[in-house]
Amino acid sequence: MPRYAYVNGTYVAHDEACVHIEDRGFQFADSVYEVVACINGKLADEQGHLDRLQRSLSELSMDMPVTRNSLKFIIREILRRNRLKNANIYIQVTRGVAKRDFPFPANYTPSSLVLTARSFQFDNNAKVKKGATAITVPDLRWKRRDIKTTGLLAQVLAKQEANDAGAYDAWLVDDEGYITEGSSSNAWIVTQDGVLVTRNATPSILRGVTRTALEKICADLKIKIQERAFTVQEAYDAQEAFNSSAVALIVPITNLDGHIIGTGEPGPVTQKLYDEYRLYADGRRGEFVKWNADLEDDIVA
Repeated sequence: MPRYAYVNGTYVAHDEACVHIEDRGFQFADSVYEVVACINGKLADEQGHLDRLQRSLSELSMDMPVTRNSLKFIIREILRRNRLKNANIYIQVTRGVAKRDFPFPANYTPSSLVLTARSFQFDNNAKVKKGATAITVPDLRWKRRDIKTTGLLAQVLAKQEANDAGAYDAWLVDDEGYITEGSSSNAWIVTQDGVLVTRNATPSILRGVTRTALEKICADLKIKIQERAFTVQEAYDAQEAFNSSAVALIVPITNLDGHIIGTGEPGPVTQKLYDEYRLYADGRRGEFVKWNADLEDDIVA
């Protein structure tokens, strides 16, 4: 079945979708993106992802390219045209087409909006059942990681290094030796005394929409969370570890840099949170939570 994409007001065959060579997203990575999961026909945390998209645009002095309701319609139409009920929807907004020059183009320059949808199998994921391997690498990214830009070269290099090492993912480590997040996810550990720990939300990380949902689920389940920096050694010594993201949801990390985490199997806290998040994504845990940036002013080690 042919795939369809949306490019600047037109639904086109995926193989024929294109943007101008002087689009600033192509020239400068002057653009932002979001990914929304559609699980069994239901959009998980759609509002939160659109809120974060709007916030990222605002931080770069860009406007939403269409109204919120129009964007919701386009998302659903892309799913309909591709006949998908389990998919990841990719949304990208750029500052538009202009001659190659560093300053922003004129205010009347229209932005570019691109959407694609790709089939994704959320059920029976082998990594969720068995766990995955990760490695640690230096965090080489810019200092505004709270903005979800398409400038992802450092993440590409980290993911490739993991791939070359036969690992699923890379956990990024700052100059002080603390883990910030995964190459495309938030990173979590469960300490020996059962406390769930994830990096505090500063400009050094992207506050995940899935992370926000997990915080609410943990509050409901009375699971204690500490939002703070944690070292690589703490991760090695943890009972459990996992990634969270809109694409893969929750993936247990059972081996980090060759160190077995806990028993080497997905732990009970991770498994419980995965099951509860699936209920949440299916709309069986009440309303979706509201996402907001909620950033601390300074990067805290």
